[in-house]
Amino acid sequence: MVDTKSEPVNEETSGEITWPQEAPIWRVDTAYGTVQAKSTLAVLRDVEQSVRQGKLGLLEPIPTGFDLLDHRLGGGLRLGELVLVGGVQGVGKTMMTLQMARNIAVSGNATCLFVCFEHDEISLLQRLISQETIDPTAETYQSGLRMRDIQGRLLEAHKRSGTGLMEALSTDPRGDRALRRLAGYADRLLLMKASDARTTVEALGALVAKHKPEEGRLVLFIDYLQRVPAFPEPAEEAEKVTRVVQALKGMALAQEIAVVAIVAADKEGLKARRLRLHHFRGSSALTYEADVVLVLNEKYRIVSKTHIEFNVHKAQTYHDWLVCTIEKNRSGRDNVDIEFEKRFEYCCLDPRGGDVTETLIEERIYTE
Repeated sequence: MVDTKSEPVNEETSGEITWPQEAPIWRVDTAYGTVQAKSTLAVLRDVEQSVRQGKLGLLEPIPTGFDLLDHRLGGGLRLGELVLVGGVQGVGKTMMTLQMARNIAVSGNATCLFVCFEHDEISLLQRLISQETIDPTAETYQSGLRMRDIQGRLLEAHKRSGTGLMEALSTDPRGDRALRRLAGYADRLLLMKASDARTTVEALGALVAKHKPEEGRLVLFIDYLQRVPAFPEPAEEAEKVTRVVQALKGMALAQEIAVVAIVAADKEGLKARRLRLHHFRGSSALTYEADVVLVLNEKYRIVSKTHIEFNVHKAQTYHDWLVCTIEKNRSGRDNVDIEFEKRFEYCCLDPRGGDVTETLIEERIYTE
């Protein structure tokens, strides 16, 4: 006999959805500004309207142009988030983040503002020009223009009356190619030489609020966080770093931008074989406030000695690679190691990247 007894009806999965009529929004004006809380229904309706109108800026990630890194981050950078990039001096922090800014500007997915306390605008421009003289993904040897070559062109142009840099570069096919590439995004990548006296988070916030594209998205890069001034100057660096990182996170959320900040290593980090998040100079606020943390290490320094002892030739090639570890990632997996081949003579990396297959030292567990 066939059992014709029907299954119980699940009211949550059948019939039409009944929504509340009202979508409460609580709001109060205070001496410090308006404070507002939206009901879940109000937020849902806002998102629904944005999707219908094609306004997906807050939801759609911004690819950095480093393919595997973007994949591991769930598509790239996100508006409202703070990304920290740490490493010891000379490991390639400025190079990688400037290349990210360049890649984003080339794609047209966002406008980028690169604020630098370490280098002036001319130095940053020279790095961009050098990068544009090659294809960083090419497998064969390339002869581009190095920084010293571009500086030589600058000096030559200075000695000639009426000759500018662009004219001096355009006489060389490599320089001409670089200028043509720059022309495609030069208005979407802004460069700033920062000041220890003026370039506060408040000043950057005012600049962003005034000039942020109305219909576009913005990524703010800061090189580097510990140099951002705070007034009055705190007695301890840890307190200053806490104030700065909290303010940067607040700016990212309030102005709906992505913030990428380089951070320096502390004394222990400079001595360590492998730099980690806990080696960042400042306070624990760096760990708590950041949405994504990338730690850069030279591969040769952190690969297990078992890969070095028995193949000296192979070991030397590790000098040519940079390991980027995703130590924190609120949108996906963390503790992921990705490697990028260096093109440091031309101020860039091969952006394709690959997963690290060798065993790396893990200083949180043991040291070799």
